[in-house]
Amino acid sequence: MTFSHLASRLDNIAPFHVMELAKMAAALERQGRHIIHMGIGEPDFTAAPLVIEAAAKAMADGKMQYTSATGLPVLREAISAHYRQVFGLDIAPERIVVTAGASAALLLACAALVEKGSEVLMPDPSYPCNRHFVAAFDGQAKMIASGPEQRFQLSDQMVQQHWGENTRGVLLASPSNPTGTSILHSELAKIIATVRSKGGFTIVDEIYQGLSYDTEPFSALSLGDDIIVINSFSKYFNMTGWRLGWLVLPESLVTPIEKLAQNLFICPSAIAQHAALACFEPDSLAVYEARKSEFKRRRDYLVPALIELGFNVPVMPDGAFYVYADCSALLKDGGDADKLVKNILNQVGVSMVSGLDFGPYTAQHYIRLSYATSMENLQEAVRRLGQFLGKN
Repeated sequence: MTFSHLASRLDNIAPFHVMELAKMAAALERQGRHIIHMGIGEPDFTAAPLVIEAAAKAMADGKMQYTSATGLPVLREAISAHYRQVFGLDIAPERIVVTAGASAALLLACAALVEKGSEVLMPDPSYPCNRHFVAAFDGQAKMIASGPEQRFQLSDQMVQQHWGENTRGVLLASPSNPTGTSILHSELAKIIATVRSKGGFTIVDEIYQGLSYDTEPFSALSLGDDIIVINSFSKYFNMTGWRLGWLVLPESLVTPIEKLAQNLFICPSAIAQHAALACFEPDSLAVYEARKSEFKRRRDYLVPALIELGFNVPVMPDGAFYVYADCSALLKDGGDADKLVKNILNQVGVSMVSGLDFGPYTAQHYIRLSYATSMENLQEAVRRLGQFLGKN
Protein backbone atom coordinates (compact mmCIF):
# COMPACT_ATOMS: atom_id res chain seq x y z
CA MET A 1 0.00 0.00 0.00
CA THR A 2 1.29 3.46 -0.93
CA PHE A 3 0.08 6.45 1.06
CA SER A 4 -0.91 9.38 -1.09
CA HIS A 5 -0.08 11.94 1.56
CA LEU A 6 2.58 12.08 4.28
CA ALA A 7 2.94 14.74 6.96
CA SER A 8 4.86 17.74 5.64
CA ARG A 9 7.13 17.73 8.70
CA LEU A 10 8.95 14.78 7.14
CA ASP A 11 10.36 17.19 4.57
CA ASN A 12 12.41 18.79 7.36
CA ILE A 13 13.90 15.52 8.65
CA ALA A 14 16.95 14.28 6.76
CA PRO A 15 18.21 10.69 6.62
CA PHE A 16 20.73 9.71 9.29
CA HIS A 17 23.94 9.27 7.28
CA VAL A 18 25.71 7.57 10.19
CA MET A 19 23.27 4.70 9.86
CA GLU A 20 23.65 4.63 6.08
CA LEU A 21 27.42 4.21 6.47
CA ALA A 22 26.77 1.47 9.01
CA LYS A 23 24.66 -0.36 6.42
CA MET A 24 27.47 -0.06 3.87
CA ALA A 25 29.93 -1.47 6.40
CA ALA A 26 27.57 -4.35 7.20
CA ALA A 27 27.26 -5.19 3.49
CA LEU A 28 31.05 -5.40 3.20
CA GLU A 29 31.17 -7.66 6.26
CA ARG A 30 28.67 -10.01 4.62
CA GLN A 31 31.16 -10.27 1.75
CA GLY A 32 33.78 -11.51 4.21
CA ARG A 33 35.63 -8.20 4.74
CA HIS A 34 36.99 -7.32 8.18
CA ILE A 35 35.69 -3.86 9.11
CA ILE A 36 36.91 -1.72 12.00
CA HIS A 37 33.94 0.27 13.23
CA MET A 38 34.71 3.85 14.25
CA GLY A 39 31.43 5.32 13.06
CA ILE A 40 28.57 4.72 15.48
CA GLY A 41 29.07 6.11 18.98
CA GLU A 42 28.48 2.99 21.02
CA PRO A 43 30.77 1.80 23.82
CA ASP A 44 32.42 -1.54 23.16
CA PHE A 45 31.84 -2.32 26.83
CA THR A 46 28.57 -3.90 27.97
CA ALA A 47 26.62 -3.32 31.16
CA ALA A 48 28.52 -3.92 34.39
CA PRO A 49 28.16 -7.43 35.91
CA LEU A 50 25.93 -6.31 38.79
CA VAL A 51 23.58 -4.63 36.31
CA ILE A 52 23.19 -7.83 34.30
CA GLU A 53 22.58 -9.78 37.51
CA ALA A 54 19.95 -7.24 38.60
CA ALA A 55 18.16 -7.56 35.25
CA ALA A 56 18.09 -11.36 35.50
CA LYS A 57 16.78 -11.16 39.07
CA ALA A 58 14.07 -8.68 38.08
CA MET A 59 12.87 -11.07 35.37
CA ALA A 60 13.04 -14.06 37.69
CA ASP A 61 11.06 -12.14 40.32
CA GLY A 62 8.46 -11.09 37.76
CA LYS A 63 9.20 -7.35 38.05
CA MET A 64 8.09 -6.65 34.50
CA GLN A 65 4.87 -4.70 35.01
CA TYR A 66 4.26 -1.08 34.08
CA THR A 67 5.91 1.46 36.34
CA SER A 68 4.97 5.06 36.93
CA ALA A 69 5.35 7.16 33.80
CA THR A 70 8.03 9.13 35.63
CA GLY A 71 9.96 6.00 36.62
CA LEU A 72 10.51 3.91 39.72
CA PRO A 73 10.67 6.17 42.78
CA VAL A 74 13.69 4.25 44.07
CA LEU A 75 15.55 4.88 40.80
CA ARG A 76 14.73 8.58 40.87
CA GLU A 77 16.11 8.66 44.42
CA ALA A 78 19.27 6.84 43.29
CA ILE A 79 19.84 9.35 40.49
CA SER A 80 19.31 12.19 42.98
CA ALA A 81 21.89 10.63 45.31
CA HIS A 82 24.31 10.34 42.38
CA TYR A 83 24.09 14.09 41.73
CA ARG A 84 24.79 14.67 45.43
CA GLN A 85 27.77 12.33 45.48
CA VAL A 86 29.42 13.45 42.22
CA PHE A 87 28.55 17.16 42.05
CA GLY A 88 27.44 18.09 45.55
CA LEU A 89 24.01 19.07 44.18
CA ASP A 90 20.73 18.52 46.00
CA ILE A 91 18.30 17.64 43.21
CA ALA A 92 14.87 16.62 44.51
CA PRO A 93 13.90 13.16 43.19
CA GLU A 94 10.54 14.64 42.23
CA ARG A 95 12.30 16.78 39.60
CA ILE A 96 13.77 13.68 37.92
CA VAL A 97 11.76 11.89 35.21
CA VAL A 98 13.09 8.55 33.99
CA THR A 99 12.62 8.12 30.24
CA ALA A 100 12.95 5.55 27.45
CA GLY A 101 16.46 6.74 26.60
CA ALA A 102 17.81 10.25 26.14
CA SER A 103 15.95 10.39 22.81
CA ALA A 104 12.63 10.12 24.63
CA ALA A 105 13.80 12.77 27.08
CA LEU A 106 14.58 15.19 24.25
CA LEU A 107 11.30 14.33 22.53
CA LEU A 108 9.32 15.04 25.72
CA ALA A 109 11.14 18.33 26.33
CA CYS A 110 10.49 19.49 22.76
CA ALA A 111 6.86 18.34 22.92
CA ALA A 112 6.36 20.54 25.97
CA LEU A 113 8.25 23.62 24.78
CA VAL A 114 8.27 23.76 20.97
CA GLU A 115 5.35 24.68 18.74
CA LYS A 116 4.81 25.86 15.19
CA GLY A 117 7.09 28.81 14.49
CA SER A 118 9.33 28.26 17.52
CA GLU A 119 13.02 28.77 16.83
CA VAL A 120 15.66 26.95 18.86
CA LEU A 121 19.33 27.91 18.68
CA MET A 122 21.99 25.19 18.53
CA PRO A 123 25.56 24.94 17.27
CA ASP A 124 26.56 23.76 13.84
CA PRO A 125 27.97 21.07 14.17
CA SER A 126 25.70 19.20 16.56
CA TYR A 127 23.95 15.85 16.94
CA PRO A 128 21.53 15.63 13.98
CA CYS A 129 18.57 14.22 15.89
CA ASN A 130 18.47 17.36 18.06
CA ARG A 131 17.32 19.52 15.17
CA HIS A 132 14.91 16.79 14.08
CA PHE A 133 13.29 16.66 17.53
CA VAL A 134 12.55 20.35 17.09
CA ALA A 135 11.26 19.80 13.55
CA ALA A 136 8.98 16.99 14.75
CA PHE A 137 6.94 19.63 16.59
CA ASP A 138 6.98 22.06 13.68
CA GLY A 139 9.69 24.23 15.18
CA GLN A 140 12.81 25.47 13.45
CA ALA A 141 16.34 24.67 14.57
CA LYS A 142 18.57 27.66 13.87
CA MET A 143 22.04 26.22 13.32
CA ILE A 144 24.80 28.69 14.16
CA ALA A 145 28.21 28.12 12.60
CA SER A 146 30.54 27.22 15.47
CA GLY A 147 34.16 26.61 14.61
CA PRO A 148 37.23 25.54 16.55
CA GLU A 149 37.63 29.08 17.90
CA GLN A 150 34.45 28.47 19.90
CA ARG A 151 35.33 24.82 20.63
CA PHE A 152 32.50 23.98 18.16
CA GLN A 153 30.04 25.28 20.77
CA LEU A 154 27.76 28.29 21.10
CA SER A 155 29.08 31.31 22.95
CA ASP A 156 27.06 33.89 24.83
CA GLN A 157 27.90 36.47 22.17
CA MET A 158 26.54 34.17 19.46
CA VAL A 159 23.31 33.58 21.41
CA GLN A 160 22.80 37.32 21.84
CA GLN A 161 23.58 37.97 18.17
CA HIS A 162 21.20 35.33 16.79
CA TRP A 163 18.30 35.61 19.24
CA GLY A 164 15.29 36.72 17.25
CA GLU A 165 11.60 37.44 17.57
CA ASN A 166 10.65 33.76 17.28
CA THR A 167 13.51 32.33 19.35
CA ARG A 168 12.26 30.33 22.30
CA GLY A 169 15.42 28.74 23.66
CA VAL A 170 18.75 26.97 23.14
CA LEU A 171 19.66 23.30 22.93
CA LEU A 172 23.25 22.56 23.90
CA ALA A 173 25.33 19.44 24.48
CA SER A 174 28.37 19.31 26.75
CA PRO A 175 30.44 17.27 26.05
CA SER A 176 29.22 17.26 22.48
CA ASN A 177 28.56 14.68 19.84
CA PRO A 178 30.26 14.92 17.30
CA THR A 179 33.15 16.98 18.63
CA GLY A 180 33.85 15.64 22.13
CA THR A 181 34.24 19.23 23.34
CA SER A 182 32.62 20.84 26.38
CA ILE A 183 31.34 24.33 27.05
CA LEU A 184 33.45 26.15 29.62
CA HIS A 185 31.61 26.66 32.91
CA SER A 186 32.00 30.44 32.74
CA GLU A 187 30.64 30.59 29.18
CA LEU A 188 27.69 28.33 29.96
CA ALA A 189 26.81 30.53 32.92
CA LYS A 190 26.72 33.59 30.64
CA ILE A 191 24.60 31.77 28.04
CA ILE A 192 22.08 30.68 30.66
CA ALA A 193 21.88 34.20 32.09
CA THR A 194 21.20 35.63 28.62
CA VAL A 195 18.52 33.05 27.83
CA ARG A 196 16.94 33.58 31.25
CA SER A 197 16.81 37.36 30.68
CA LYS A 198 14.87 36.75 27.47
CA GLY A 199 12.38 34.39 29.07
CA GLY A 200 13.65 31.43 27.07
CA PHE A 201 14.48 27.83 27.94
CA THR A 202 17.88 26.17 28.14
CA ILE A 203 18.15 22.43 27.44
CA VAL A 204 21.57 20.88 28.09
CA ASP A 205 22.29 17.37 26.87
CA GLU A 206 24.74 15.86 29.38
CA ILE A 207 24.69 12.23 28.24
CA TYR A 208 28.50 12.23 27.87
CA GLN A 209 29.02 14.26 31.01
CA GLY A 210 30.30 11.22 32.93
CA LEU A 211 33.05 10.87 30.32
CA SER A 212 34.93 14.11 31.01
CA TYR A 213 38.70 13.64 31.04
CA ASP A 214 40.67 16.83 31.60
CA THR A 215 38.77 18.91 34.15
CA GLU A 216 36.51 18.32 37.09
CA PRO A 217 33.07 17.57 35.65
CA PHE A 218 30.20 19.89 36.41
CA SER A 219 26.50 19.87 35.65
CA ALA A 220 24.54 22.77 34.23
CA LEU A 221 22.17 22.14 37.13
CA SER A 222 24.63 24.01 39.32
CA LEU A 223 23.64 27.18 37.43
CA GLY A 224 19.97 27.29 38.40
CA ASP A 225 16.76 25.34 38.98
CA ASP A 226 15.24 26.51 35.68
CA ILE A 227 17.60 24.51 33.43
CA ILE A 228 16.45 21.31 31.72
CA VAL A 229 19.12 18.60 31.70
CA ILE A 230 19.09 15.39 29.67
CA ASN A 231 21.12 12.36 30.70
CA SER A 232 21.26 8.67 29.88
CA PHE A 233 22.44 5.25 31.01
CA SER A 234 23.79 4.59 27.50
CA LYS A 235 27.27 6.07 27.43
CA TYR A 236 29.00 6.27 30.84
CA PHE A 237 26.94 3.33 32.11
CA ASN A 238 27.36 1.34 28.86
CA MET A 239 23.65 0.47 28.47
CA THR A 240 22.90 1.63 24.91
CA GLY A 241 20.32 -1.00 23.96
CA TRP A 242 18.54 -0.87 27.30
CA ARG A 243 16.96 2.46 26.24
CA LEU A 244 16.95 4.26 29.58
CA GLY A 245 17.61 7.90 30.31
CA TRP A 246 16.31 10.74 32.44
CA LEU A 247 15.31 14.39 32.56
CA VAL A 248 15.94 16.85 35.36
CA LEU A 249 13.23 19.50 35.19
CA PRO A 250 12.15 22.73 36.84
CA GLU A 251 9.31 21.89 39.22
CA SER A 252 6.77 23.66 37.01
CA LEU A 253 7.51 21.31 34.10
CA VAL A 254 7.20 17.99 35.94
CA THR A 255 3.41 17.67 35.69
CA PRO A 256 3.19 18.67 31.99
CA ILE A 257 6.03 16.26 31.11
CA GLU A 258 4.40 13.48 33.14
CA LYS A 259 1.17 13.96 31.19
CA LEU A 260 3.05 13.69 27.91
CA ALA A 261 5.02 10.65 29.08
CA GLN A 262 1.83 8.87 30.14
CA ASN A 263 0.36 9.31 26.69
CA LEU A 264 3.43 8.90 24.47
CA PHE A 265 5.41 6.18 26.27
CA ILE A 266 3.31 4.78 29.17
CA CYS A 267 6.59 4.16 31.03
CA PRO A 268 10.25 3.25 30.47
CA SER A 269 11.30 -0.40 30.43
CA ALA A 270 10.65 -1.91 33.86
CA ILE A 271 13.49 -4.43 33.53
CA ALA A 272 15.98 -1.74 32.51
CA GLN A 273 14.94 0.41 35.47
CA HIS A 274 15.39 -2.38 38.02
CA ALA A 275 18.75 -3.23 36.45
CA ALA A 276 19.91 0.39 36.44
CA LEU A 277 19.67 0.56 40.23
CA ALA A 278 22.83 -1.57 40.29
CA CYS A 279 24.71 1.10 38.30
CA PHE A 280 25.16 3.07 41.50
CA GLU A 281 26.66 0.25 43.55
CA PRO A 282 30.33 0.92 44.49
CA ASP A 283 31.54 -2.12 42.54
CA SER A 284 29.75 -0.92 39.40
CA LEU A 285 31.04 2.62 39.75
CA ALA A 286 34.57 1.25 40.04
CA VAL A 287 34.04 -0.60 36.74
CA TYR A 288 32.80 2.55 35.02
CA GLU A 289 35.71 4.65 36.26
CA ALA A 290 38.19 2.05 35.01
CA ARG A 291 36.48 2.10 31.61
CA LYS A 292 36.56 5.89 31.59
CA SER A 293 40.33 5.73 32.10
CA GLU A 294 40.56 3.33 29.17
CA PHE A 295 38.62 5.74 26.94
CA LYS A 296 41.07 8.49 27.89
CA ARG A 297 44.01 6.19 27.07
CA ARG A 298 42.53 5.55 23.64
CA ARG A 299 42.00 9.26 23.02
CA ASP A 300 45.57 10.02 24.01
CA TYR A 301 46.78 7.46 21.47
CA LEU A 302 44.44 8.31 18.60
CA VAL A 303 44.69 12.11 18.45
CA PRO A 304 48.49 12.27 17.97
CA ALA A 305 48.31 9.35 15.52
CA LEU A 306 45.77 11.19 13.38
CA ILE A 307 47.86 14.34 13.39
CA GLU A 308 50.86 12.31 12.29
CA LEU A 309 48.80 10.99 9.36
CA GLY A 310 47.95 14.53 8.19
CA PHE A 311 44.60 15.16 9.84
CA ASN A 312 44.14 18.38 11.78
CA VAL A 313 42.55 18.13 15.22
CA PRO A 314 42.08 21.82 16.05
CA VAL A 315 40.46 21.23 19.46
CA MET A 316 41.49 18.41 21.77
CA PRO A 317 38.30 16.51 22.67
CA ASP A 318 37.92 16.64 26.45
CA GLY A 319 34.98 14.25 26.75
CA ALA A 320 32.76 11.62 25.13
CA PHE A 321 34.61 9.23 22.76
CA TYR A 322 34.90 11.18 19.53
CA VAL A 323 37.58 13.00 17.60
CA TYR A 324 36.40 15.66 15.15
CA ALA A 325 39.18 15.96 12.60
CA ASP A 326 39.68 18.37 9.73
CA CYS A 327 40.64 16.32 6.65
CA SER A 328 41.09 19.30 4.27
CA ALA A 329 44.78 18.59 3.66
CA LEU A 330 43.95 15.02 2.59
CA LEU A 331 41.23 15.80 0.05
CA LYS A 332 41.95 15.44 -3.63
CA ASP A 333 40.52 17.71 -6.33
CA GLY A 334 36.74 17.62 -6.25
CA GLY A 335 36.70 15.51 -3.12
CA ASP A 336 34.98 16.09 0.18
CA ALA A 337 34.81 14.39 3.55
CA ASP A 338 31.91 12.15 2.56
CA LYS A 339 33.74 10.79 -0.50
CA LEU A 340 36.86 10.32 1.61
CA VAL A 341 35.17 8.21 4.31
CA LYS A 342 33.46 6.06 1.69
CA ASN A 343 36.74 5.48 -0.13
CA ILE A 344 38.47 4.60 3.14
CA LEU A 345 35.69 2.16 4.02
CA ASN A 346 35.75 0.43 0.65
CA GLN A 347 39.53 0.32 0.23
CA VAL A 348 40.88 -0.42 3.71
CA GLY A 349 37.84 -1.36 5.78
CA VAL A 350 37.77 1.44 8.36
CA SER A 351 34.29 2.84 9.01
CA MET A 352 34.03 6.53 9.97
CA VAL A 353 31.51 9.27 9.22
CA SER A 354 31.79 12.66 7.59
CA GLY A 355 30.49 15.91 9.00
CA LEU A 356 27.48 15.66 6.67
CA ASP A 357 25.10 14.63 9.44
CA PHE A 358 26.10 17.33 11.87
CA GLY A 359 25.32 20.49 9.94
CA PRO A 360 26.49 22.28 6.78
CA TYR A 361 29.27 24.38 8.35
CA THR A 362 31.76 21.52 8.76
CA ALA A 363 30.16 18.97 6.43
CA GLN A 364 32.68 19.10 3.61
CA HIS A 365 35.96 19.05 5.51
CA TYR A 366 35.50 17.21 8.80
CA ILE A 367 35.16 13.59 9.83
CA ARG A 368 34.10 12.10 13.13
CA LEU A 369 35.97 9.11 14.50
CA SER A 370 34.73 7.16 17.50
CA TYR A 371 37.33 5.58 19.76
CA ALA A 372 34.71 3.42 21.49
CA THR A 373 36.53 0.34 20.27
CA SER A 374 39.55 -1.60 21.51
CA MET A 375 43.08 -0.24 21.48
CA GLU A 376 44.04 -3.11 19.16
CA ASN A 377 41.36 -2.00 16.69
CA LEU A 378 42.51 1.62 16.92
CA GLN A 379 46.11 0.65 16.21
CA GLU A 380 45.06 -1.46 13.23
CA ALA A 381 42.82 1.37 11.98
CA VAL A 382 45.74 3.81 12.11
CA ARG A 383 47.89 1.32 10.20
CA ARG A 384 45.19 0.95 7.51
CA LEU A 385 44.69 4.72 7.28
CA GLY A 386 48.43 5.07 6.80
CA GLN A 387 48.23 2.50 4.01
CA PHE A 388 45.35 4.38 2.36
CA LEU A 389 47.20 7.68 2.59
CA GLY A 390 50.49 6.24 1.40
CA LYS A 391 52.19 6.86 4.73
CA ASN A 392 53.32 3.26 5.32
